[in-house]
Amino acid sequence: MNIADKAKEIIYGDRESCYGDPGKNLRLIAVMWSAYLGIDVTPEQVCDMMVQLKIARLKNTPDHEESKNDIIVTGK
Repeated sequence: MNIADKAKEIIYGDRESCYGDPGKNLRLIAVMWSAYLGIDVTPEQVCDMMVQLKIARLKNTPDHEESKNDIIVTGK
């Protein structure tokens, strides 16, 4: 299994059962961040910012597989 397949399995498996549909979750985060920041934030921007978060984490732990998986799925 390649890393992209593994990432999909994680995101649309265990995590989806815990957090719900990824698209719906991203839309909710966008609404919440928009209210907090006082600007419009799109679900696509949430994805971009989450990828940046994962990249920053990888600077400390470059071999952390979960962050790599998250980047692959979030970045789609």
